Amino acid sequence: MELVATINPKPAKKMEHIPDTGLKRVVIIGGGFAGLKLAKRLSRRHFQVVLIDRNNYHQFQPLMYQVATAALEPASIAFPYRKVFQHIPNTHIRVADVLSIHPESHRVETSIGNIAYDYLVLATGTDTNYFGMDNIRQYALPMKSVAEALALRNYLLQTFEAALNAQDPIERQAMLNIAIVGGGPTGVELAGALAEMKHFTLPKDYPELNFSEMQVHLFEAAGRVLETMENPSSQSALNYLRELGVAVHLDAKVKDYDGLAVYTTDGMAYPCRTLIWAAGVRAVVPEGLPEDVFGPGGRIKVDAHNAVANLPGIYALGDCAFMTEEKYPKGHPQVAPVAIQQAELLADNLERREKGLDQRTFKYAHKGAMATIGRNKAVVDLPAGIRFNGFFAWAVWLFVHIMSIVGVKNRLFIFINWAVSYFTYDQSLRLMLKPGFRAPRENNL
Repeated sequence: MELVATINPKPAKKMEHIPDTGLKRVVIIGGGFAGLKLAKRLSRRHFQVVLIDRNNYHQFQPLMYQVATAALEPASIAFPYRKVFQHIPNTHIRVADVLSIHPESHRVETSIGNIAYDYLVLATGTDTNYFGMDNIRQYALPMKSVAEALALRNYLLQTFEAALNAQDPIERQAMLNIAIVGGGPTGVELAGALAEMKHFTLPKDYPELNFSEMQVHLFEAAGRVLETMENPSSQSALNYLRELGVAVHLDAKVKDYDGLAVYTTDGMAYPCRTLIWAAGVRAVVPEGLPEDVFGPGGRIKVDAHNAVANLPGIYALGDCAFMTEEKYPKGHPQVAPVAIQQAELLADNLERREKGLDQRTFKYAHKGAMATIGRNKAVVDLPAGIRFNGFFAWAVWLFVHIMSIVGVKNRLFIFINWAVSYFTYDQSLRLMLKPGFRAPRENNL
C-alpha cells in the first residue's frame, strides 16, 4: 500500500538529459515495494533503468505507525535510492513529479522534463480514500507517507501539551481521546501502539494529566477487525485490543467528523480532537491513460502479465494494478507480497520478451498474514490453516519486518529501539519536529 508518485500541475521544463546507451529503457514510476524490487532486478540485466519518484528515498509503510507513535525515527524506515544503486551502471534516479503519460509517443512528462521509454511501468501505489466525505478530508489525519506519520506524531504531542492547559475537564478529555477509523492491519496496530503509550509512556511524560480519562476508539464498518485474516486470528486480535483498553466499535460506520466529535450512522457521537483515517485507499495514477483501463478503486486493469490492454509497452504493478485470479475475483489484496511477486515476474518477462520467449503468467503465492497489537501480542496466519498468536507470533512479526527493511544499518537501529522499548516500556523519540527553514534558492530549483 505504498504512496510514491503524485501528479503536480507544474509546467514541464526542457527535456531532461539521460544518456542513450543503446539498451532498452525501462521507466519505472514509483519506488515503493514493486518499483524498487523491479529496478533492482533489472539493474543488473541488459536494460537501462530510470526510476522516477517524488522522494529520493524508499519508505517502509508497514512501520509508519511506529514513527507516528514515537517508537521509531523516520530515517529508520526510509532508505535513499541512490544508496541502493551505488556503483550499478545504467540505473538513473530522477526526483520529480509526474505530470502526464503520452502512450502514443512513448514518453512521460515530468516536472523536470520529458523522458522517453521503451517500457513504462506504473508502480505509483495508493493514497488515502475519504469516500467523498469533505469534512473528514479536512479534519482527519492520514498516514500514507513518512511525512504524514511525522506530522501525526507532532499533532499528537501538541494535543497532549494543549491538554495540560485546558480548564474544562470535558474539553481536556476530548483532547486526550483518539479515534481511529479502519480495522485493518494499520488501524489495529496503531490502536494497540497508542493504547500501550497510554498505559506505559504518557503518564510518565505528563504526570499532571489523568490518562485513565483517555479513550482510544477503533471504528470498523465490518463485523470484525482484520477481515483479511481467519476468524480465530481476528477474534484474538479483538481480545488483545480490549485487554489494552481500546474501545472497539464493530459494525460502526463513520459518517462525519467536524474536528470536535466523530459521528456514526447509528446516531452516536464520540468527542475527540484527533481522528486518524485508515479506512480506505485509492490508486494514484498520472493523467494520460484512457478511461477504459481503470477498474475498482481507480486501479489499472492488467492481464496476467501485468500489461495494460491496448497500450503496448505499458505495465502496472502492485497496489495500483487490478488483476483477477480464480481465488481473487475482486483483485489481489493491496499488500507488499503481491507487489514484490509481480515485480519479480515482470523482470523475468521483460527479459524473456527481449529474447523472443513466451511470457509467464502471474499467480499469487499467498505466504501468510500477520499483525501485532502490542508487546507480546500478535497474530499470524500461515497457509494450510496454520495459525498462532501471543509471544511467538509477536517474535515472528518482529523478525519478518526487520528482515524486510532496506539497509543493514536501518535493521540494526530498529532492533536496538525495539529492544530498549521492550525492557524499559518507553520510547525515546517523542520530539515535535516542526519545519521552519526555507532554502534561499528553493524557488529557483
